[in-house]
Amino acid sequence: MNLILLRAEELAPTGAGSQRAVLRDRRLQHLREVLRARVGDEVGVGVEGGAIGKATIINLDAQAAELELRLDEPPPPPLDVTLALALPRPPTLRKVLQQATALGVKRFALFRAERVERSYFSSHGLHASALAEDLQLGLEQARDTIVPTVEVHPEHFGRFVRERLPELCEGRAPLVAHPGAATPCPRAPIGPATLIVGPEGGFIPAEVALLKSLAQAIDLGPRILRVETAVVALLARLSP
Repeated sequence: MNLILLRAEELAPTGAGSQRAVLRDRRLQHLREVLRARVGDEVGVGVEGGAIGKATIINLDAQAAELELRLDEPPPPPLDVTLALALPRPPTLRKVLQQATALGVKRFALFRAERVERSYFSSHGLHASALAEDLQLGLEQARDTIVPTVEVHPEHFGRFVRERLPELCEGRAPLVAHPGAATPCPRAPIGPATLIVGPEGGFIPAEVALLKSLAQAIDLGPRILRVETAVVALLARLSP
């Protein structure tokens, strides 16, 4: 945790014009057990949707930590890449959400494909609380405060491509990652983009043909990577 992420409702003004917050959850545990913080120490903080800065610990015990805040910096700029991802198995989804959030992605669209198990759409990993936790972990890692959005599209793949994907790609360069494509993935930012990544095992030929009618197919090289590895590699290439 490189940033303690606070909610706006946790802030309390003080008479001196500064703000304070009290922690009693896993963030308190992190301060005590991981950072081994003490009264007087400074830690990085930020407010969801707002500024980041520093906090001084003014009280700390086993029940609570009280922080005095100085929030005077903007969060880092987002990565202007929308990630459209064939819904992976739950452990992989957690890794992708955390890592892509840390890299600056602010919009995720999870969709169905032939090689996606339908049971994934009823997994605990898609509950609002689970998604919020994974996004928060990514933000804390990267010292960011702007929470991404996550859309879930369980409809048939063809319907998703016809009815949803055009909106996700509007005003953006559409890219579909596909092993063996003739065009290598760019190695520098290309402006706003929508990156489409398939499931483990890849898209079936009919899905590739449909996607190629809307998006440029790109390749990462001869190695076949796991979804979570491929996503990080692709986003890294498209990052400043």
